[in-house]
Amino acid sequence: MDVEVVTSGAESFTCNAFLALGETTTLVDAGAYEGVVDEVREHTDGVDQVVLTHQHGDHVQQLDTVVEAFDPDVYAFADHPRRTHELADGDTLPVGDETAEVVFTPGHAPDHVSLVTESALFSGDVVVHDDGAFDDGSFGRTDMPGQSRERLVGSIRELLARMPDSVSGFYAGHGSVFEGDVRAVVERALERAERREPKYPDE
Repeated sequence: MDVEVVTSGAESFTCNAFLALGETTTLVDAGAYEGVVDEVREHTDGVDQVVLTHQHGDHVQQLDTVVEAFDPDVYAFADHPRRTHELADGDTLPVGDETAEVVFTPGHAPDHVSLVTESALFSGDVVVHDDGAFDDGSFGRTDMPGQSRERLVGSIRELLARMPDSVSGFYAGHGSVFEGDVRAVVERALERAERREPKYPDE
């Protein structure tokens, strides 16, 4: 899968926004980077759809700007003024040149979904490769209102159950893109989350 990070130029806090190029050019999350539209245009003239993993501000702040620039379909689990299609667990939709399954993955956010294709995992914030708390397998924070470590642990288990062994690209909302044994990284994240210890010292 041909995926570009289109928030790499940001100097302020944002999630990673991923542009999956191909037959159905897809932006996974809009991010909070004011230059995201310009970065998208470095790779393509149009965006067919935006898929939101969840609606925390760092993932949706630039959604209006993206919609006004490209007029894409907008897929989200929870209601949003810009949503054109509602997502549900088990839905499938084209992403780039592949088909993605929607996996409902609450815990970090009650409306959180992840996308799994034959080659890629777009995990939002439920599980990440590295984020400053852990390297090579970490998980989303669960210490704020509306979050739940128990639900997040269940969501990571569900991802492992539904993720093909062929997945080799790991695209998370924060941290680095990872290429390799994605399952092993997610399993390490699950082991750490299952300890129920605070992710951050002040959690």
